[in-house]
Amino acid sequence: MRMMIRTLLYLPGLFILLAGCTASKPETTMHALRQQITEELEKQEGTFAVAFKDMATGEELLLNERESFHAASTMKTPVLIEAYKQAAAGKLSLSDSILVRNGFKSIMDGSMYSISPVDDSEQELYTFVGQKRPVSELLYKMIIQSSNLATNLMIEELDAKQVTQTMRELGAQDIQVLRGVEDSKAYEQGLNNTTTAYDLMLIFEQIATGKAVNPEASQEMIRILLDQRHREIIPARLPKEVKVAHKTGWITGVRHDSGIVILPDGQKYVLVLLSKDLKDEKAGMEAMAKVSELVYKYVAGKE
Repeated sequence: MRMMIRTLLYLPGLFILLAGCTASKPETTMHALRQQITEELEKQEGTFAVAFKDMATGEELLLNERESFHAASTMKTPVLIEAYKQAAAGKLSLSDSILVRNGFKSIMDGSMYSISPVDDSEQELYTFVGQKRPVSELLYKMIIQSSNLATNLMIEELDAKQVTQTMRELGAQDIQVLRGVEDSKAYEQGLNNTTTAYDLMLIFEQIATGKAVNPEASQEMIRILLDQRHREIIPARLPKEVKVAHKTGWITGVRHDSGIVILPDGQKYVLVLLSKDLKDEKAGMEAMAKVSELVYKYVAGKE
């Protein structure tokens, strides 16, 4: 009897202790996730940035989120948004056709330059030089195959300044779209498209919530982003049933991925992984893929 009484006396204290552990679990878990991510990235030589937002809870994890990076092909998502914005405003139609040409003006001095098909991740469009192709096709190639030729054609049609202005309207204060791809004269002078992990997180959040242009345009953009063919980072270690609507980017020493992760039950989160000054690009991508897996396990574990 004495033993039973002693046990009963301890139970209220035990319940209080357990309740306290339960209440603090989300914070502890997020702290653990941050530590795991930091430890994984610290194994690599380079600079990384991470921006994660759970669309259901609003919970965020940010690391070097305001660090400026060469945008590489992540700038193609702002171009996509601007195209849909101008289409919604009646300034162009996605069914309009644009003449395919391989000659563009440098923002440095107006001199002409062209893009080498060998340096582009999509070559088919070059076979249509001198012919017209629909805006919808150019946008699709620009995103899923990261076509540089399609990108430059769209930037000249839309105006880079307008792309940047739309980013400001969406709350992205640091994304800068100055020019098309492969403008070497501008590159040598440091005139580059730049971004931060935080700004990319903001614009993908706008797409995920249907606020980028309008709900219909946002859904159409997600449909295109879901067809992304470069899947070495965010989707690489995720289960096949998990969908990722994303856009990658890379130049020497730089590997990026950014997008919306959609779980089978419809739950969504935004994840942005940026890197620069990588000594081993393959190892850097593998580390970021592991970070993506850690974030997925964290979100899936809360269901």
